[in-house]
Amino acid sequence: MTDRGNDMGTVSSEKTAYCGDGELVIRAMEEADAQVFTDGELAQGWHTDVSKFLEKLKDRDEGRCVSLTAEFRGHPAGYIHVYLKVREGPFAGKGWPVIVDFGVLEKYRRMGIGTRLMDEAERIASRYADTVCLSVGLHEGYGSAQRMYVRRGYVPDGTGAWYRGESCTPYSDYPVDDDLVLHLYKKLHG
Repeated sequence: MTDRGNDMGTVSSEKTAYCGDGELVIRAMEEADAQVFTDGELAQGWHTDVSKFLEKLKDRDEGRCVSLTAEFRGHPAGYIHVYLKVREGPFAGKGWPVIVDFGVLEKYRRMGIGTRLMDEAERIASRYADTVCLSVGLHEGYGSAQRMYVRRGYVPDGTGAWYRGESCTPYSDYPVDDDLVLHLYKKLHG
């Protein structure tokens, strides 16, 4: 699998494996994966819709991101997307890639799959910048992701909580849902 930036800041990629070890293969996401992940997340009680995956695949096909699937023993187990440009929030315009919408289905957790997906996403991001960023939800459902990001060296950007692309106003009320996030970044080189 190759991906490379071009003069327009897009990603070009082939649909082959990025890496693998027999049991686990990190490969380009395929359209069929969208329904597998949607069904898996709905079974876990998550609020999801196949359109979120199809939108990412459209972005990938248009060269805006790399969309990866972790396949464990032949079954889609997790996913991650790396966008070259941040469109909103405190990192917009910095030229840093952003990791978006990362997940591992519950029955495949604690097998190192999330770590391998993050390793590959950071490797891809490092081709374009020395820093990568992401956002993480603040409610309990994101607890394992929050801990993973800290262990991997991500730090808060210092702008506090954000809701739907806007910085939260102190002492105001916001719903504690998937849109209430903290922005984090990590230096990849040096």
